[in-house]
Amino acid sequence: MKAARLVLTALLVVLATGCGSQRGASAPERKLPRVNMQQAAEKADAIMLETVSGIRPELRWNHGPSNDRICTGFKDESPGTGSVKRRIAVMTVVSEERRGSLLGVVERNWKARGYEITSVDADKDLPAIYAASPENFRMSVAVGGEGQFFFSITTPCFTESAVPDPATEPNSPQRAGEYPTRPDVYDDFWSSGGGVSVEGVGIS
Repeated sequence: MKAARLVLTALLVVLATGCGSQRGASAPERKLPRVNMQQAAEKADAIMLETVSGIRPELRWNHGPSNDRICTGFKDESPGTGSVKRRIAVMTVVSEERRGSLLGVVERNWKARGYEITSVDADKDLPAIYAASPENFRMSVAVGGEGQFFFSITTPCFTESAVPDPATEPNSPQRAGEYPTRPDVYDDFWSSGGGVSVEGVGIS
């Protein structure tokens, strides 16, 4: 957790410098942000790691596929920039009775870190929560097929660069087969149908 926070703090400083330079520019033409896609992806990874690492009891998770796209210059997008999307698949089995608890933990986690909850989908079977950081990194937690939880985060548009795979280490081994492989790790709390004490459940 300390390492994730240090990485996130350093990246916030870099991002603030880049965004500040754009706000203070007086030239009529758009300038490329100082932050590049790789740095933005690293910050996105740090946000995701901080999110899942803060959940108690601990969830087991793996990285999902990473995507990047070129920003087209439409609306507020600058030419020569790109955006990155990262995903996390939760490998802990979360029972239907515990879905609301986990969504609530994530929502409180994000609010405590200063993120804005932008939308809540209260669908009975496939609920989701959407949020945004002050720098407009947009994240979500959603329940997918077979009750599996997924996290995702999309960066704003930053200067084009190569984007490596996430450097953050998942706490569950990769499974063979096509994405998404379904959860197979059972937890005394998250996988239970009720009757287990909620003491110790929350964020750290």
